[in-house]
Amino acid sequence: MSPTLNRRAFLSRSALVGCSLAASPLLTRVSFAAAPWEGRLVVIILRGGMDGLDVVQPHGAPEFAALRQGLSAGPAGGAVDLDGFFALHPALSPLMPLWRAGDLGFVHAVSTPYRDKRSHFDGQDLLEAGTSSLEGVRDGWLNRMLTLLPGVEARTAFAIGQGEMKLLAGPAPVADWSPDADLAISSQALRLADLVMQEDPALHAALAEATMLSADGDAATGKARPHVRIADFAAEQLRGETRVASFSINGWDTHNRQDRALSRALERLGDTILALRDGVGPEIWQKTAIIAMTEFGRTVRVNGTGGTDHGTGGAMVLAGGAIRGGRVYGDWPGLAEADLYDRRDLMPTGDVRAPAAWIMRALTGLDRTALDGTVFPGLDMGRDPGLLL
Repeated sequence: MSPTLNRRAFLSRSALVGCSLAASPLLTRVSFAAAPWEGRLVVIILRGGMDGLDVVQPHGAPEFAALRQGLSAGPAGGAVDLDGFFALHPALSPLMPLWRAGDLGFVHAVSTPYRDKRSHFDGQDLLEAGTSSLEGVRDGWLNRMLTLLPGVEARTAFAIGQGEMKLLAGPAPVADWSPDADLAISSQALRLADLVMQEDPALHAALAEATMLSADGDAATGKARPHVRIADFAAEQLRGETRVASFSINGWDTHNRQDRALSRALERLGDTILALRDGVGPEIWQKTAIIAMTEFGRTVRVNGTGGTDHGTGGAMVLAGGAIRGGRVYGDWPGLAEADLYDRRDLMPTGDVRAPAAWIMRALTGLDRTALDGTVFPGLDMGRDPGLLL
C-alpha cells in the first residue's frame, strides 16, 4: 500500500465504497457506553399540517357535523367513538386495542407559538426548534435535551430517514440512518479501509458501525414499505442502547379530497405505531413514549375542493406502554364562530411543547427549570397533566 494513501485520500475516494456519507453514520462518533436512562422516546413529525379535527373528531360539539360536511363526521360517518364526545377517524381503528389498553391518547387544541402566516416551512422549523421564534436558533429541542443528560453518545439518539430532522440538530452526538443507505463494499475494499483507519480509533470504530448498520437495516427491514422499514429499524435500535428516535411521515397537507389523502396518511401512522410496538417487544414497549406532532392544524370549515386549508390549533398523538392513555387531553375551546381563532381555525388553548416537556421530564428526570429554560426556552409548562404512568 502506498504511504501516500492516508485517511483524507481514502475518504476522497469514498465513491468506490458505494456509501452515501450524508445518509450513513460513517462520520458519526460511536460509543457503546451504557444508556443514561431506561425510558424510550420516539418523536414523529407529521409534515404538512395534520387536521386534528378529522383525526380526533369532536362529534359531541353541536356545530361539528355542519362544519364538516363531506368528511367522516363522527360515528355516523364511520368514526369510532372514544368517550362520547370525541371519535377516532376510521383509518386509525386498528389502534383501538391500544386505546382500550391505555396505550394511546391524544392532546387536542394545541399549537406552537407560530401564528397567522401559516407557512409549512416556517411552521415546521419552529416546531423542530422548539422556540418562540427562529432568530439565532441553530439547534433543535431534542438535541438540547441530550446536552443536559449524562452519558449521551452517538447511538443514544437516531435521526432516521432521508429528510433532515432539525429537532436533533446541535452539538450533542446523534446517529443517522436512512432506509436507502447501503454500505456496498467488497471484502477486499473493507480490508483496505480497515488498514487505512487502524491508527485512528474513532474513525475505525465509525467504519465498523457503518458496516453493522447497513447489515442491520437489511436484516431488520426486508422489503417492507418505507415507513414500516423505518419503524422496524427504530425498534431494533430501541431494544439496545438507543433511547431516542425521530423521523417524519409526510402526506398531511390535505387541501383537496381530504377523505382520501388523510386516510392514507393515517394508515401509515397506524402501521408505524403498531410496527414500533411489535418491534420493541412487550418489555421495552412498557418503557416507550411516542409523540406524533405537526406544525399546525387546519381550518374548521371544509373548502370547495373537499379539503381543508392551513389553520392553527391541532392535535398530537401519544402512544406507548409508558403513556397514560385512553383519554383526550387538553382544554376544549368550542366550535362556535366566536370561539374560533380568526373565526376560521380551532383556537389553541395549549402549547404543543408542554406535553412533550412533561413526557421528557417523566422519562429522563430533567427538572422543570432545564425543560422550560433550555430545552424549550420561554415555555410555560403549566400544571402536570400526568401523561405518563
